[in-house]
Amino acid sequence: MNSSFESLYSTYSMHSESTPLIQNGQLNRSQLPGENSLDLVSPRPRVQRSQPVRIMAVRRLQEEEQQFRTSSLPAIPNPFPELCSPTHSPVLAPGSLPQSQPTNKQDVKVFSEDGTCKVVEILADMTARDLCQLLVYKSHCVDDNSWTLVEHHPLLGLERCLEDHELVVQVESTMGSESKFLFRKNYAKYEFFKNPVNFFPEQMIAWCQQSNGCIPPSQLLQNFLNSSSCPEIQGFLHVKELGRKSWKKLYVCLRRSGLYCSTKGSSKEPRHLQFLADLEDSNIFSLVAGKKLYSAPTDYGFCIKSKKARNETKELRLLCAEDEQSRTCWMTAFRLLKYGMLLYQNYRIPQQRKALHPHFTTPVRSVSENSLVAMDFSGQIGRVIENPAEAQNAALEEGHAWRKRSTRMTILGIQSPVHPSTVSTGIHRAQHWFHGRISREESHRIIKQQGLVDGLFLLRDSQSNPKAFVLTLCHHQKIKHFQILPCEDDGQIFLSLDDGSTKFTDLIQLVEFYQLNRGVLPCKLKHHCIRVAL
Repeated sequence: MNSSFESLYSTYSMHSESTPLIQNGQLNRSQLPGENSLDLVSPRPRVQRSQPVRIMAVRRLQEEEQQFRTSSLPAIPNPFPELCSPTHSPVLAPGSLPQSQPTNKQDVKVFSEDGTCKVVEILADMTARDLCQLLVYKSHCVDDNSWTLVEHHPLLGLERCLEDHELVVQVESTMGSESKFLFRKNYAKYEFFKNPVNFFPEQMIAWCQQSNGCIPPSQLLQNFLNSSSCPEIQGFLHVKELGRKSWKKLYVCLRRSGLYCSTKGSSKEPRHLQFLADLEDSNIFSLVAGKKLYSAPTDYGFCIKSKKARNETKELRLLCAEDEQSRTCWMTAFRLLKYGMLLYQNYRIPQQRKALHPHFTTPVRSVSENSLVAMDFSGQIGRVIENPAEAQNAALEEGHAWRKRSTRMTILGIQSPVHPSTVSTGIHRAQHWFHGRISREESHRIIKQQGLVDGLFLLRDSQSNPKAFVLTLCHHQKIKHFQILPCEDDGQIFLSLDDGSTKFTDLIQLVEFYQLNRGVLPCKLKHHCIRVAL
């Protein structure tokens, strides 16, 4: 499906090399060659010189003193006189030394989900993608191109993921003192390029209704990315009036020119459309606590915030959708209409890097993990396993042997040093996908923050049964919970998710099984929610 608009992307790349862009990715028409506006500019009038003025004695003394200081500098031997000086001078003149350019650096504080923070010194032109890669390297994480930088406003209850091309210093200059950056995973950042049908319902797209829903998914994205097309998202939203606490349900449509609401039912005639917000000078945020802060009618709120607005709620355009799919559609369409091909370019950069290095198909790990090698000590002399397939098989065999040895020790009545009981109570707690004793609401919040994509999961302790666990899984943008209960067989206790039909010795074995087999689940386990301490 990506090959269907590769020609559009290549045309954009060729055009962007010769055409200047402003910050939001739109064309700067004032700099385009051949415009009529350039022909209207009159030549600059000749400046009339005034009468000569005497130079004051103090200024003349300062110039002589500066010249004396320069000439009094020690002479530096010139190792390459034939290259550096046309006169082949054996020494370097003080004026010929290169001037050091000052580098604009700034300290940025980034927080993680557990409250820890790290202060990073960055350049003024560092993008959000570059900073994420730097934090991945410093935190020894796995770089799977799903890390993102989040702009969080706790007083306003707003947050958004920065686009990969945005400059971090510029975004920080528009943030208040209470706002901060968060380092977080977001698997759904570019998921709409892979499965656009799940993000854009036919009833919300204007041209799908006109063509009776016969537009292919590739053409759907082309209409958003092509600046000459006029896509439109429409539907009913709860809109909060500026400066008031009341909400109204209005018919709203999103176009390239901005966000509009209808003053007469669902009519889209120009005389019935009222302007709500602009796309160029604004960013779209999701509401974190909409019901508590703004008395929102639903939990699926979002906000269009101007870049000039700091912490003033009067300037926020607050909206609420009826469900999560509708809110995702509105927010994704806003990003596509604002940035266009820049989003697809950000999505293609990791794909192109992967195509240049086809041998490294696995996620890039940190330096400390890359320094580890697989060893074989079965013979008299240990050897390094260079074949990746052999190394993976050796790791699986070692894991199975370890589980069998631990289970045998438990059956014989010998307490394993790692398994204090029949069902391990400690081994799974070191895994990234296990989040301990968190509530059902907290698991929902973590899943939503890291992207509502199919197969996103986490495991946690059950609140109702102290001996059980719960698998929280996302499928079709809906969060479902599956209880993992202990079951007994031949005097040994196992864990099962399907009432004993499939039994596992521990949670690690259960997760590995459902990563390869769907079983009773609606989909396979694909991505796990992770929290990293900076």
